[in-house]
Amino acid sequence: MSWWLMSTDQAWLSLRLEGPLQSWGVDSQYNRRSTGLMPTKSAVAGMCCAALGVDRGSEEERQILSKFTELRMTSIAVPRKVRDRDLDVRRLQDYHTIQGTRKADGSLKDCHITQRQYLTDAGYCVLLFGTVTFCHELAEALSDPKWGIWLGRKTCIPSAPVLVGVFGSQEDALRPILGDLPLEWFTRQEEVETFAEGRDSLPDQPLSFLSANREFAPRRVVTTPGKA
Repeated sequence: MSWWLMSTDQAWLSLRLEGPLQSWGVDSQYNRRSTGLMPTKSAVAGMCCAALGVDRGSEEERQILSKFTELRMTSIAVPRKVRDRDLDVRRLQDYHTIQGTRKADGSLKDCHITQRQYLTDAGYCVLLFGTVTFCHELAEALSDPKWGIWLGRKTCIPSAPVLVGVFGSQEDALRPILGDLPLEWFTRQEEVETFAEGRDSLPDQPLSFLSANREFAPRRVVTTPGKA
């Protein structure tokens, strides 16, 4: 195992999100399913709930998502390399059809068409900062997930182990992915508490994943471009 018990009550859970396809739906409903350029907190929370084997809409899910509101999340874009060359991250749009969907009146629709976006060749480091106990609970689940985990959608399978470990400092949490390169070199999105720290809000703080009544609260973030 790459995590250990620590004497302090706060820790950093480090995740590696890499795969040929990823999709992070900040504003993704109905027929057009777009993707953001950074992982959403709702998707990361959903991944952890799947690893824990938590049922949608259950009391256990409510408790886990309540703890997630206390976690501070940082997403860092980490370019993937081939032969020492950074891969370009592109948006891929899929013309997607589904047959036999049910309409509001109960009848079946012959064919339902959606436009779905994905990111290709993206890579991220995600840090979750919170209590040692909760970070270890999530780490244990991600090391041996009860259900499948994916990068935003079920078609987006990770190409590397998601769990990096639990660490006692941000520097130690970043080192396995960033190496000795400074954080300032990378584009990143950080969760903040006040308007003075960040003026952007994302509706991706999950309150319930119940299919019939999903609920999300706003989350304040600041995005900083890298210097590399």
